[in-house]
Amino acid sequence: MTSPSSPTLPLADGVAAIGSFADPIVVDPGPSLLAALAAAYRDAAPAAVDPDLDALRAGARPDHDPLSPAADLPTLTLLARDRAVDAVADPFHPASRLAALVEPGVWDLRTLTEPQPNAVLAGRSDGCVLVAAVDEHGDAGDDGPWCRIGSDPTLRDRYDALAAEAERERIRTPSRHRLYGALRERCGGAVADEAVRLIDGDQPGSAPLDRGGARIRTYAAGARRGALDRDLRRACEDAGLGSAATFTRIKRKFVEAELLGTEPVSQPVGRPRQRLVARGALADASSLAAALSALESLRERGKEGVDGDA
Repeated sequence: MTSPSSPTLPLADGVAAIGSFADPIVVDPGPSLLAALAAAYRDAAPAAVDPDLDALRAGARPDHDPLSPAADLPTLTLLARDRAVDAVADPFHPASRLAALVEPGVWDLRTLTEPQPNAVLAGRSDGCVLVAAVDEHGDAGDDGPWCRIGSDPTLRDRYDALAAEAERERIRTPSRHRLYGALRERCGGAVADEAVRLIDGDQPGSAPLDRGGARIRTYAAGARRGALDRDLRRACEDAGLGSAATFTRIKRKFVEAELLGTEPVSQPVGRPRQRLVARGALADASSLAAALSALESLRERGKEGVDGDA
């Protein structure tokens, strides 16, 4: 497998390679800088950070470690305020990319409680301040590129104690590898593939997919592919997508919208299990677009109990 390239941050006069800093740390990045750092790692190792369906299938093979593409990426400590993390992690897809970096320990993401004068990028032998570059009108933009100001070899040491005492951030959205692997293990490849297709489906004019929407689409995938209800719930719990109670509420919404039924499946021992069966518009949907359209009735009913952290 080809080794990933080094993540690079765009600067006004070039790029900053994260791997060129020894034991690098970024302090107090705003939402745009945090997103740019995630994008840099995604571009360096897309199969680890933002895998497509082929990469997910390859990562699920018994002889393959899905996190191996991330092994050669430079580790990075980040001290970020909640507002920056929340801004990036609210939509599902950016949050899953953060999770892909945090889960294997590539990023050590910690909570910064007090704002700093400027964002900092520093290593053990070099460090600098990062500020947004100004445009031709003299205005500083929020989306980069950034200007690297100064060179201070002691800058990294100033944040050692602060980083050690800071609490680790929890990303409440699973990475794509984690979600796909859990679904495939408990429900089979057809359910896992369908969930990815639905989660990645675009709906023109709709807001970015959030965690609640991803839960609904994952449950719809189970219904369309005939998953056992218990197995699907446990897979989603294993992945960290939501609790069994959350998916009980989601199931009720599907039933109320006449999109879901169940049928008993006898077991060698114990009570029969319940297999999910798509009904109505969800069963009739012959395309991805039609399936997503069928799920709009759930959005119209509201998503109370679907978007929570459980």
